[in-house]
Amino acid sequence: MVKHSKGYQEAAKLLDRTNEYSPQEAIELAKKMAHAQFDETVELHLRMGVDPRNASQQIRGVALLPHGLGKKVRVLVFAQGEAEKIAQNAGADTIGADELVKKIEGGWLEFDTAIATPEMMGKVGKLGKILGRRGLMPNPKSGTVVAADDLPRVINEARKGRAEFKLDRTAIIHLPLGKASFEDDKLLANLAAVIEAVMKAKPSGAKGQYVKSAYLATTMGLGIKLDLKTTLSLSTA
Repeated sequence: MVKHSKGYQEAAKLLDRTNEYSPQEAIELAKKMAHAQFDETVELHLRMGVDPRNASQQIRGVALLPHGLGKKVRVLVFAQGEAEKIAQNAGADTIGADELVKKIEGGWLEFDTAIATPEMMGKVGKLGKILGRRGLMPNPKSGTVVAADDLPRVINEARKGRAEFKLDRTAIIHLPLGKASFEDDKLLANLAAVIEAVMKAKPSGAKGQYVKSAYLATTMGLGIKLDLKTTLSLSTA
């Protein structure tokens, strides 16, 4: 039998597992239950009513978080020529072409998000197995394969807080919302941005109930069941 820490046990006393909480209540409770010795990430977990094996029901997108993720995002850009200069002026941390591909093939992965110009994808494609499993592969659908003149905007978005999401094999979407140290209203605004993005990403092949359940949790905390109607009605407007 798993023996939980005292902090976990104390946090568990605060949660009513039979209740469905409003977003505001869930955020307040999640912060109270955060018991780790570090600033835990607040996460959203959505169980979707789609078939992850069906190509017409795949869900993928990007949520731009108005208050960021609470950490410095290291931005890498695959570019060369004029695009390399644009990325450098826009403040990318790492920029390169062939030599950067070789560096990553050698095991270097000191970055949080990767962006590429279309002409670089022939070179970047060979990194699919390395970057794909880590969710770092540039992809047009996630807005990380862009023309050179669009690099400043995408790099800026990545710096502020750009949360990519994708349906996993168990039909669940996992998304970070920020840190437990964030003020409640900032986490709520980030949650609203995430909900809007997921709803807009609804695939044409989706049938029936799109979102089946939603839970909020911190990195080391317990899942808090959200009231679905109230949560899905959130808006950034």
